[in-house]
Amino acid sequence: MTAYDDLFSQINNAVLDLQSAQLQSYDRPLRRLAGLLSHPDLAAANEEITKDIDLDDFLKKSEETQGGMVGSANLLWPEDQKQTLGLTLLLIRSFAENPDLMAQIGHTYYYSGSKIMSGVHSVTGQMIIPFARDYKAYVLSKGSAQPKLVRPLSNRIFIVHGHDEGAREAVARFLLQLGLEPIILHEQANRGRTVIEKVEANGDVSFAVVLLTSDDEGCVKGGTPEPRARQNVLLELGYFIGRLGRENVCALKRGVVEIPSDFAGVVWEPMDAGNGWKHSLGRELQAAGHSIDWNRVMR
Repeated sequence: MTAYDDLFSQINNAVLDLQSAQLQSYDRPLRRLAGLLSHPDLAAANEEITKDIDLDDFLKKSEETQGGMVGSANLLWPEDQKQTLGLTLLLIRSFAENPDLMAQIGHTYYYSGSKIMSGVHSVTGQMIIPFARDYKAYVLSKGSAQPKLVRPLSNRIFIVHGHDEGAREAVARFLLQLGLEPIILHEQANRGRTVIEKVEANGDVSFAVVLLTSDDEGCVKGGTPEPRARQNVLLELGYFIGRLGRENVCALKRGVVEIPSDFAGVVWEPMDAGNGWKHSLGRELQAAGHSIDWNRVMR
């Protein structure tokens, strides 16, 4: 579980508590929610969504929509979703400082009867719950308020390898142990396709494990040969970094292997004789979104 997972879980719990609160107690989850939303890890996102937001002007213009009937007023939410998030965040902060304001907003804009808690619950259901959902999506998408198509995470994992069959089979067995499906290129039918075409044919692969093993030797002209990974392995390493993103590629280095300077930013882990590499690979897979049973990792 990441720090964000825990934080948003607590935010969700505060919203649930607010949803079920009574008149004498709704101020407590309200303050709890406002406090969680002020967490230092959320400061950058909060600053971005509240920038240039005028809550007083928003409320003033919304009040002007009030007609002759109770409940006829409308909150004039902007079209920009980021601005809506910012306004709602500022409202939640104001509610925490003055819980009566939440009841007043509920009575004026979400009228559902004369009881105070009817208004509070209406604000929770129609304003705060959607905010918590969209705010989480905004933060986790690193500042994008626009919806996008997200494909389901595939359990198919590419294994890029050289001549070290032992390393390849050890990684394949480990992935199977985790309930994932290892894809090994040489086991795929050629059908007249090049290696890259075979890679592209497996378009739903979500992660790649690249085995850097000392299969070749090389050096600058006139220099001393040093152990290197095969050229096709390095080519495919670069390909998958570009295709899947650096965070979805894990390189395992076995033995003494020269690492090209251009790949200095790539995370690589030593493939030791023990189980340390399994823990490292499991950690990287989990960070990429895969569910990992750590009891299986340590078998």
